[in-house]
Amino acid sequence: MDLNTQFENAVKESKTLAEKPSNEILLQLYSLFKQATEGDATGDGPDNPFDFVAKAKHNAWSELKGKSQDVAKEEYVALVNKLKN
Repeated sequence: MDLNTQFENAVKESKTLAEKPSNEILLQLYSLFKQATEGDATGDGPDNPFDFVAKAKHNAWSELKGKSQDVAKEEYVALVNKLKN
């Protein structure tokens, strides 16, 4: 199975996990997904300084700057497989 198919399957499976992952794991999933689908984060993040969730998401995604989209997909697939077990 090619990487794109594995990634698409992992995205579907991430929505049907038996247990809801911790906020830390959710941030990892979010940032890897964004890096895999859009590449490096741009801009300074949310304009509202009190939108802590959006700020955390943007920061997590920004930390992956320079990581290739294929590597992000591989890491996303591996993380979802780990969460399934």
